[in-house]
Amino acid sequence: MPETAYWCELAWLPPGEVASGVLVTVTGSRISEVASGVAVPPAGAVRLAGLTLPGLANAHSHAFHRALRGLTQREKGNFWTWRERMYGVAATLDPDSHHRLATAVFAEMALAGITCVGEFHYLHHSPGGGPYGDPNAMGHALVEAARRAGLRIALLDTCYLAGGIGVPLTGAQLRFGDGDSERWAVRAEELLGAYRGEHDVEVGAALHSVRAVPAEQMPVVGAFSHHHAVPLHVHVSERREENAACVEAYTASPVQLLAEHDVLGPRTTAVHAVHLSEVDVALLGQSRAHVCACPTTERDLADGLGPVRALFDAGSPVTLGSDSQAVIDLFEEARGVELSERLVTERRGHWTAAELLQTATAAGHASLGFPEAGMLVPGAWADLVSVRLDSVRTAGACQEDAVEITVFAATAADVHSVVSGGRRVVEEGRHVLGDVGAALAAVIAEVRGVV
Repeated sequence: MPETAYWCELAWLPPGEVASGVLVTVTGSRISEVASGVAVPPAGAVRLAGLTLPGLANAHSHAFHRALRGLTQREKGNFWTWRERMYGVAATLDPDSHHRLATAVFAEMALAGITCVGEFHYLHHSPGGGPYGDPNAMGHALVEAARRAGLRIALLDTCYLAGGIGVPLTGAQLRFGDGDSERWAVRAEELLGAYRGEHDVEVGAALHSVRAVPAEQMPVVGAFSHHHAVPLHVHVSERREENAACVEAYTASPVQLLAEHDVLGPRTTAVHAVHLSEVDVALLGQSRAHVCACPTTERDLADGLGPVRALFDAGSPVTLGSDSQAVIDLFEEARGVELSERLVTERRGHWTAAELLQTATAAGHASLGFPEAGMLVPGAWADLVSVRLDSVRTAGACQEDAVEITVFAATAADVHSVVSGGRRVVEEGRHVLGDVGAALAAVIAEVRGVV
């Protein structure tokens, strides 16, 4: 296997310290050796300036939502007007345009230092709801898009059966549904089989929400996750209206309903988890379910602020996602967790920079089924993300405060080099696919032209 050496000016190493002169040797797609204190780059080593981090994990993404950026800010609007716009975009896509849009979006993620994405995928079928010749054509388009952009992907195939509790699917929503959870499981089994043994793809499961999956259908999805030992993600308590509808229908909160139907566990990720009671927090923590915070989307949609630190303290590992792609910048997501709590509590210091960086790296990868990623150690996936420490945002950083400046001041624009699974996909801030901005502009113009 090919071997490449990378000499990092500074690198963030376990158990959370910044070391200088770090030589990382990569063999194939894995790190084979890490040595610190190497004062001078050896001959033939690739020099990585600034601070080198493990690859970032975007634990919750809807790639096609990127076409909405800017559209939903007109005339103020609300969550429901945003959702109607989203359905309009969903109605236009086919496997080809979905692939081209996702490729550009995933390349934007790579430019931001993301090496693995959890794609919460529910755009399954053709307009009107009928299956394509290959019922998983839209899922395959996402996998190939991630590969082309240089990302690993956890394709979280989503069971989506209703437009609300007791409400049938209509309009663009018909593309999301399989009829019932048993038919969803048949299609998901086929998708899983297509990628069995391929190390850069994890096919997981998802329940869209308690609104979209009737309670009696939930155990099938949970059993699929348990039987195949794959991740299971679910939108949880994003809006107060969701909680109210769930209590009215089931006399239980969404978290309680999921617990009653054996959905919660260490492989589960509760996405958003904004409007929770103390009982909900305890149930999630005791189950060791991950919680995925998406601060830029949650503030964009005026969802509210979840008890993220309380969930972490209760036992739930915290991860981060770009969700609606209002912004693709995991540094912004990470500091959003801390800064939002400061506004609400009028206190600082809920999270350390190292804890926040952990949410964006190792915790996120683990929640997506890639536990051997997110760390710069031998045997881990060879994901190296290098951040400039000489930009107008990060200038003045030194070894002692490099992590703090990166987490609290750097942006995606400061990422200058990305190695993903041993492949150099970003060099000097440019993606191997070329002009990602131009690619985004072209495909988004096409999609919006028919909305």
